[in-house]
Amino acid sequence: MNALSLDQHILIVDDEMANLKLLERMLGMHGYNSLALVQDPRNMIEEYKRKRPDLILLDVNMPYLNGYQVIEELKALEDPLLPPIVILTAQNGKEHLIKGLSLGARDFVTKPFDQAELMMRVRNLLDAHLAHKLLLDQKKVLQEMVESRTRELYESRLEIIRFLGRAAEFRDNETGVHIVRMSHYSACLGKAAGMAKEDAEMLLNASPMHDIGKIGIPDHILQKPGKLDEAEYEIMKKHAQIGADILSGHHSPLMQMAATIALTHHEKWDGSGYPQGLKGEDIPFIGRIVALCDVFDALTSNRPYKKAWRVEDARGYILENRGKHFDPGLADIFERTFSEIVTIRERYVEQ
Repeated sequence: MNALSLDQHILIVDDEMANLKLLERMLGMHGYNSLALVQDPRNMIEEYKRKRPDLILLDVNMPYLNGYQVIEELKALEDPLLPPIVILTAQNGKEHLIKGLSLGARDFVTKPFDQAELMMRVRNLLDAHLAHKLLLDQKKVLQEMVESRTRELYESRLEIIRFLGRAAEFRDNETGVHIVRMSHYSACLGKAAGMAKEDAEMLLNASPMHDIGKIGIPDHILQKPGKLDEAEYEIMKKHAQIGADILSGHHSPLMQMAATIALTHHEKWDGSGYPQGLKGEDIPFIGRIVALCDVFDALTSNRPYKKAWRVEDARGYILENRGKHFDPGLADIFERTFSEIVTIRERYVEQ
């Protein structure tokens, strides 16, 4: 006898108390003491949830609910691992056997019970259920290990992304707070525009690399305190393509989103942007979001060549340029969520 089987729970459902007592005595004689007896089948589901049995011995002919109906109620619970069910019946007809097995019963025992036969079936089914539980537990453990490792890899990737984003900003005489604010603005606007929570979170983590291409721009242009001349501006515009080249070719959806943002966040709704001169909805949605949020934060931040605008003035600029620089629909959503944008700005204030 498997010692583990003796500790497993058995639920017995039969409307005849004599049968319940008989089964209790027979099972007890073989060391099975963790038993739950149910005489009214209407109470079976409640008892099942309370005990979580490893085996169910189920009578077929009962008032209120027959054994087949009880099996249907058990299946409706959608338990990932239902215990094996043994049908108990005085009927020997083949149709009863087929019906019970087709509904999900694992075995069939006729009354009056042959004690040796019943105990053998109980032991075998309990051992089989124990094996299934161990496999399920092992699968859960492996799944948790995979999820944990995936989270670690994702967090490591995010750290690299943040460092790359900050490296580009520091070269541009900006602080890392700009990319924090801008990325939170982008996630806020994305959610308000209907992005799924997971996509908005990815946008939060991909948008800090929007200007990574500035790493490839010469210092005398990137750090020039005054306005760029036409030739210098043409060189500066190359940072969008450089950024996309740096980030492209990776299978990660996060890196693919970052590459798209780097390439398209300087495109304008009216087609006057760069590097591709895309227009309207030809500009990827995430590029349109970051374009608006990047400009708003740039306007409201101090730079060596300008003082920060008041937030209301920057708000007015965004609305004035809806349909020109910015997606008009996003500009309207920006207006509706402006209080949230201001809250983010105050949370990550420049030191």
